[in-house]
Amino acid sequence: MVADQGDRTSEADGGPVRHIPVMLPEVLTALHAAPGKVILDGTFGAGGYTSAILDAGADVIALDRDPTAIAAGQALVAAAGGRLKLVQSRFSVLAEHAPEGGLDGVVLDIGVSSMQIDEAERGFSFQKKGPLDMRMSASGVTAADVVNRGKVSDLIRIFGFLGEEKQAGRIARAIEKRRAEQPFETTRDLAGLIETVVPRKAKDKIHPATRVFQALRIFVNDELGELASALFAAERVLKPGGRLVVVTFHSLEDRIVKAFFQDRAGKAGGSRHLPMVAARAATFAPVGKPMIAASDDEASRNPRARSAKLRAGIRTEAPSPGSDLSIFNLPELANLARLGG
Repeated sequence: MVADQGDRTSEADGGPVRHIPVMLPEVLTALHAAPGKVILDGTFGAGGYTSAILDAGADVIALDRDPTAIAAGQALVAAAGGRLKLVQSRFSVLAEHAPEGGLDGVVLDIGVSSMQIDEAERGFSFQKKGPLDMRMSASGVTAADVVNRGKVSDLIRIFGFLGEEKQAGRIARAIEKRRAEQPFETTRDLAGLIETVVPRKAKDKIHPATRVFQALRIFVNDELGELASALFAAERVLKPGGRLVVVTFHSLEDRIVKAFFQDRAGKAGGSRHLPMVAARAATFAPVGKPMIAASDDEASRNPRARSAKLRAGIRTEAPSPGSDLSIFNLPELANLARLGG
C-alpha cells in the first residue's frame, strides 16, 4: 500500500498516471506537521506525502510492504540527512516501528499505487498482460492461487462483497468450468473469460473485469484487515494530541475508517428498545469536518482524486479500549493461507 492512490476504475483499467499525491494540502493541515514532530507515513509509495512532511520540518518513519518502493525511496532517504527512516513493512504492525515516546502523527493513504499498476509483471491490471499475481509484498498467495483453488462459494463471496460484483455467481461458476480444463495464469486469461460471461455494453463506463480484479487484489493483500489493524495500532502509539489522518478511495475502506472514528468518539450506545450503554472515554477528538472530499478543482486535475475521502482525529489521553474487529462488521471469507500453491 502506498501514497499514490486514487480512483479504482482508473486503477483497474491500468492507464499510466503520473505521481500526484492526493489531497496533499488537506493531509498536511490535518497532520499539523512541524519541526520537532515525528510522523509515520504508513503508505510511502513514491514518497509524495513523506517529502511534503519532511519539507514541513518533521521527521518521518515511512513504511511500505512493496520492496520496489523501498528500493526506489533510498535516494530520498539519503537526501533527508537522517530525518527519514524507510522500512519494508505492512502498516498493520506500525506500532513495532514507533519510537518509545510515541508518534505525533500517522498518515495512511489506502489502495494500490499507479507504480504497481503500470508494472505488467505485478499482475494488477487486466489491460497489461502479465502473471495473475496482485501481491503488493511480492510474497504469499497470488490471485492465480485464489481463482484456481478457491471454492465457488468462496469466489462468489469475494467477488460479491469485495468487488460489489452483481454477476459474481455467473463469473465464479465460469471460472470453475474453465480451470478444470486449463488453470488461469495471466491477467488476460481471467479478463477474457469475464468478458465472455459479462459482455461489455456500449453504455458501460468500466470494463466487465474491473470489480473482480478489485476484489481479488483486496483479498490477496487482506487490505480491509490490514486497515482495521493499522487503525488500532495507530491508536496505541499516538501521543495525546497526536493526529491520525486516513485517505480512502473506496466505500469499503471509508466505512471501516468511519466506523473506527465513530466508535472512538466516546458516545453512549443503545436504543429506545435496549438499555443505554455507558459512554466510554473518547480516544479521538474530531479534526474539522467528519469527512473531507477532494475539491472539484483537484478532481478535474487529477482523476485519481475523484473518489478520495479524508477522515482525521486527534488522540486524547484516554487509554485504548483494545482491538475489537467486530466494530467493522467485516465478512467471513476464505482462509487465504489455505489457497497457496
